[in-house]
Amino acid sequence: MKCIVVDDDALSCKVLESYIRKTGSVKLVGTFNDSTSARSALISNRDIELVFLDIEMPEMDGFDFIASLQQPPNIVIVSSKEQYALKAFDVDVADFLLKPVSYGRFARAVDKVIRYFARRESSDSTYDKEFFIKKGSTLVKLKFRDIVYVEALENYVTITTDQDRYTIHFTMKAIETQLPKGLFIRVHRSYIVNKTNILTIRDNNLDISVAGGEKVIPVGKSFRDTLLNDINVMAR
Repeated sequence: MKCIVVDDDALSCKVLESYIRKTGSVKLVGTFNDSTSARSALISNRDIELVFLDIEMPEMDGFDFIASLQQPPNIVIVSSKEQYALKAFDVDVADFLLKPVSYGRFARAVDKVIRYFARRESSDSTYDKEFFIKKGSTLVKLKFRDIVYVEALENYVTITTDQDRYTIHFTMKAIETQLPKGLFIRVHRSYIVNKTNILTIRDNNLDISVAGGEKVIPVGKSFRDTLLNDINVMAR
């Protein structure tokens, strides 16, 4: 993945450049000390997929820089001011790194971007793909995005949608391989959830939205770190 660094702090640029060189999944194609030059580079080079961006810069700050782009690439804000994190949520950045940035935290941000970028490149048609599921003697047509969660039930699984529940003779492992990874995540040995339905994560439980209200789903201890790394957590 091609990336650029946009920061008027020379020391910060050197740190980020050294981290990028150590990370095989990203390739640095330019470092810019002002937003105007970086914006010109993005317009002329559509292959740039990731920007490490400071906020406080001359001429045009980081937020104005993002707003000036019609189709911004993945943005990771790198700032010494923690108060910018809340506003970063509003502009849909991939992650927020607080200076000084450790390499471990940097690498985790890159991994998150790669997952989200691959997800964004996946056609929504995958989620809209129709399949048939048996209910009694009838085959019912569903879409992947219609599934709210899947629950293990001895030698069966139940698939819950906003409208109905279906019980099929399937193992959790088998059904997990059939569900698009960009949309679903295993959170417990007995539960797979549609990530778009997650409302809150508290203690060791998820609150997810279902028709008529909410359902609490447990998060297994061995699945918690994977869940937190997979979703877009702005500040950890």
